[in-house]
Amino acid sequence: MSSARASGGGLSTLDLDRSSFPELHGGSLSVRIAETDAEREAAQALRYRVFYEEMGAHPDAQTLSLKRDIDEFDIVADHLLVIDNAIASDERGVVGTYRLVQSDAAKKIGRFYSASEYDITPLQEFPGRLLEVGRSCVDKNYRGRAAMQLLWRGIASYIFLHRIDLLFGCASLPGTDPDRIADELTYLYHNHLAPPALRVRALEDRRVEMLRTDPHALNVRKCLVGLPPLIKGYLRLGGYIGDGAVIDRQFNTTDVAILVKSELLADKYYRHYERRLRDALD
Repeated sequence: MSSARASGGGLSTLDLDRSSFPELHGGSLSVRIAETDAEREAAQALRYRVFYEEMGAHPDAQTLSLKRDIDEFDIVADHLLVIDNAIASDERGVVGTYRLVQSDAAKKIGRFYSASEYDITPLQEFPGRLLEVGRSCVDKNYRGRAAMQLLWRGIASYIFLHRIDLLFGCASLPGTDPDRIADELTYLYHNHLAPPALRVRALEDRRVEMLRTDPHALNVRKCLVGLPPLIKGYLRLGGYIGDGAVIDRQFNTTDVAILVKSELLADKYYRHYERRLRDALD
């Protein structure tokens, strides 16, 4: 039993609605689950600005016309929002977002998003509740410690409330040339490969070898500097990497599979806010 479950105390309801999620604050910023269509659309608009206008993703005609990043998973997902209440406490203040898809939600689509890049059979055989995370982004004016810390705190609260056992998803490195990030991919594979029971593998027709250089000759410090902050955050939590990278030409990225046992996240972020969470639920 994970600590996320064991810390449940008097909470017995497994399927909690969005109103149960406590809004967490840090200065003018707060984090909560989107409650309205307008807030979900604001998250999609932010994703468009970051992924397409900043990072060079290639929009199709509909995406370009709507100026929003939308796919079929949005309608079944929960959308975690960072809001700058100094701007507004509704959709106008959305400055960060993270998409969360539980197993029951994925069943409505018939698959998880990650299944388009990885064979996730080991996860489907995992005896616990799954949460797929993705589409994470923060407005360029808020990419400091505060917004990212709030997103982590929000995810920790979410996995506690919903008794999640394993968090997973695809995390991205910029660009589509794996040779330009050969050292980073080698470092991830050599040092953080998931154990066999959790080792998802890139689909054979999309798989890119990660072990590209001599792992014993790596400059580890340089490799860590070259990794995106989100991936480094997962690793600091004891996260694992799947076997093989995947080139995503639409989003102009090289993706790796990330897996984190939820008690690691809950231990780091939940304990400090335990009283606040309980007070919010009472």
